[in-house]
Amino acid sequence: MFDKLLVANRGEIAVRVMAACEELGVDTVAVYSDADRSAGHVRYADEAYNVGPARAADSYLDGETIVETAREAGADAIHPGYGFLAENADFARRVEATEGLTWVGPPGDAMEQLGEKTSARRVMQAADVPIVPGTTDPVTDPETVRELGGEYGYPLAIKAEGGGGGRGMKIVRDAGEVEDALESARREGKAYFDNDSVYVEKYLAAPKHIEVQVLADHHGNVRHLGERDCSLQRRHQKVIEEAPSPALSAELRERVGAAARRGVREAGYTNAGTVEFLVEDGEFYFMEVNTRIQVEHTATEEVTGIDIVRWQIRVAAGEELDFAQDDVEIDGHAVEYRINAENPANAFAPTPGPIETYDPPSSIGVRLDHAIREGDEIGGDYDSMIAKLIVTAEDRERCLRRSERALEHFEVAGVHTTIPFHRLMLTDDRFVSGEHTTKYLDEELDDGAVEEAVERWGTEPEAGSSGDRPAMHELTVEVDGKRYDVVVEDLPGGLAGGGAGGSSGSGSGSTSGSGSSSAATRAGAIGTTADTTTGGDANAGGSGGSTTESGSEAAVFRDGAVEADMQGTILSVEVAEGDAVAEGDVLCVLEAMKMENDVFAPASGTVTSVHVAAGETVDMGDTLVVVE
Repeated sequence: MFDKLLVANRGEIAVRVMAACEELGVDTVAVYSDADRSAGHVRYADEAYNVGPARAADSYLDGETIVETAREAGADAIHPGYGFLAENADFARRVEATEGLTWVGPPGDAMEQLGEKTSARRVMQAADVPIVPGTTDPVTDPETVRELGGEYGYPLAIKAEGGGGGRGMKIVRDAGEVEDALESARREGKAYFDNDSVYVEKYLAAPKHIEVQVLADHHGNVRHLGERDCSLQRRHQKVIEEAPSPALSAELRERVGAAARRGVREAGYTNAGTVEFLVEDGEFYFMEVNTRIQVEHTATEEVTGIDIVRWQIRVAAGEELDFAQDDVEIDGHAVEYRINAENPANAFAPTPGPIETYDPPSSIGVRLDHAIREGDEIGGDYDSMIAKLIVTAEDRERCLRRSERALEHFEVAGVHTTIPFHRLMLTDDRFVSGEHTTKYLDEELDDGAVEEAVERWGTEPEAGSSGDRPAMHELTVEVDGKRYDVVVEDLPGGLAGGGAGGSSGSGSGSTSGSGSSSAATRAGAIGTTADTTTGGDANAGGSGGSTTESGSEAAVFRDGAVEADMQGTILSVEVAEGDAVAEGDVLCVLEAMKMENDVFAPASGTVTSVHVAAGETVDMGDTLVVVE
């Protein structure tokens, strides 16, 4: 077993991994950005190292610095969590190639093979896993798409090979739409994933989204842990997940699980992963593989009693799975609710701010995965997750009733949350019956019902509430003859402003490779006392993996100026001065709390000035583009 493991992530998934390490007797190392100095995963870890500025590309996505930090900390393993670098095959290979470090995840080559959609489809075909009718090679010619339309019928889906979360996917409903859709999908694939390759498949109108959790060791053993139903989605992003699926028969459940095992074995895959399928009219089709732990792994843990994260670590350490497939039993029902700092009545726009009240539910059948405590702040630099609420009971009906109780007693104040939406779903006939599909929220649910739910069960952020963090002071201290750069919070009576020559108490650490980074231990200089509360998501969602969404709520239009309606980072600018634009054209893409928001032209006109560039950070009210 490992001696010390670095978690290359943040928030609740980082704490989840650290909890598994504690039970295995493995010390833990956290990494954090400037925005996360006081975050829950930093408080929880045995050691914590600063790896850069708030911008994820300069901190949590800086693979070179993270590997160097692991070496300096004396870690012998790296767990990526989900999001950020979790599905980055190059980063996995970097860790694999570093002497003394073990990658807690699938091999980099297997990640690459299954991460590319067309390659994954070929692997699944070789394993006799059903795939959605379509191409297994990239498509560049509009005529090829039209031929497929004649063969399979419309609608078709043109998908970016590196896409996910709906990004880079265009629906073609007739032959006349082919050329524009193909060009658009390729353009988005290049912009968002640096890969303009696309493939084409039959578009399923109203499927269920079913995923199978798998574990595979280095001794040839592959197990599946049953399935989860992730059909309740908004803009291709999961909202509520449950295990098992209420839509599968026993016979179909067995076939889907067996197919997932065949596909994973064919790919030479090891560690944890999820094989995702679309199910429609009693048939199932392979969709993709998530080569990591997922946000919703908790539901599977609750109904199987198998600690998936613990097994990730044990498998990476060379241990053999000690249970047979027939030993895996599904006991009861579990539902996971993502509690995010978002306003459901405003198209789920993020609402960053301080958590002024945090009083989560407890009692029988309730599990919370979180990394926050009252007084913490949900910032705008990363995703909007506050917590994951997982409710378990002996059957689905009892689980939903128990969920009503848990959500009613989940009190959060200071920011809008998704709790009112979840409470609405527990009164919704389609969801309660289990007959909802991936299209239900976007195409059928009444927006008025969501607004009423927020008005009935929501809490308004208090006017004038402050999200200011405690003042931080950078000091140089000497401990046992060694000098350390540390950061301390203001303490009562201004103690933090004392002389720099004192020690940092019992804390010890070393600066990371950049020289400007600071380190702290659990008893160290940034207040990293032991804390068992946990929270926010790293999802960089993917699907949990990185979460990508689009919407027009990221900006407002005033007197010709398109202004940011939230703090965030400009990912790309799609127009230049002098360009003619039509109403609805994308002007730029703004990332806020790990959600990608298309900023649209509010009317037809001419771009007279562009005030931002890719990579820039903007605040609410900043002018992005002027259209006249």
